[in-house]
Amino acid sequence: MNNLYIELIKKTLTYSLWPDPGMPIDRSIDSLPLHRRIPLTLMRQMLSTGNIRIYLDRAASTADRDDGRIWPAFAHTMVGLKRLNNIQYCVQTVLTENVSGDFLEAGVWRGGASIFMRALLEAHEVRDRRVFVADSFAGLPIPNEDAYPLDSGDTHHKQTFLAVSRSEVEANFRNYGLLDTQVVFLEGWFKDTLPEAPIETLAVLRLDGDMYESTMDVLNALYSKLSIDGFCIVDDYSNLSPCKEAVLDFRKANSIADPIIQIDWTGVYWRKS
Repeated sequence: MNNLYIELIKKTLTYSLWPDPGMPIDRSIDSLPLHRRIPLTLMRQMLSTGNIRIYLDRAASTADRDDGRIWPAFAHTMVGLKRLNNIQYCVQTVLTENVSGDFLEAGVWRGGASIFMRALLEAHEVRDRRVFVADSFAGLPIPNEDAYPLDSGDTHHKQTFLAVSRSEVEANFRNYGLLDTQVVFLEGWFKDTLPEAPIETLAVLRLDGDMYESTMDVLNALYSKLSIDGFCIVDDYSNLSPCKEAVLDFRKANSIADPIIQIDWTGVYWRKS
């Protein structure tokens, strides 16, 4: 029954049980070219009084969704099934081998990957580990280009789609029956919350900060708390070069030689030795 529960959670979090419904226009209109944005904005305003919502159709294949290559309209995670499978492998390995520590995700969006960590603890009836949910819950920071030149020109902070409130993430946990004392929220910028976070040890550390600064802030604050044989997972290593460069710089500065293993087209992980 545990395997059935875990597979159902994964498919629900990724919205894989249903066809992709396309993207609501209000969530994607800012990214459209001007010649499409103006008429669609007018149409949306005309139809809003009739409680009608416009969706933009898109050709999202099953492979794209499994790989987490799209920004989904309704899924609670955008990481896709392959990266969820990696989380499952890392969590179940540290539970089987009794690697000490809690779990933490830095950068949670709608909370799906963190919810999955908590679901795995529930499936294995683990009551003595926590899931830390770290996010600004207000989107990404404006680049500090003087301190972190590799973040120059980064526009993630303009993407309102990436800003999901804490109350929405808590509601998502609650809807899965997984919002309890084993879930700890760390609200704020990583540089402010993580150095003083009430964490002794971690068994799984998952980074999804996109930017050089955010990635480095997490590693500087928390990598020393990752247990030997614990797992460090980086979501956008192969897709976003500032994230990758932060990881490489941190590993070089700390003489980390553990092999980096590719998960899918963008995610990687390594096991701390």
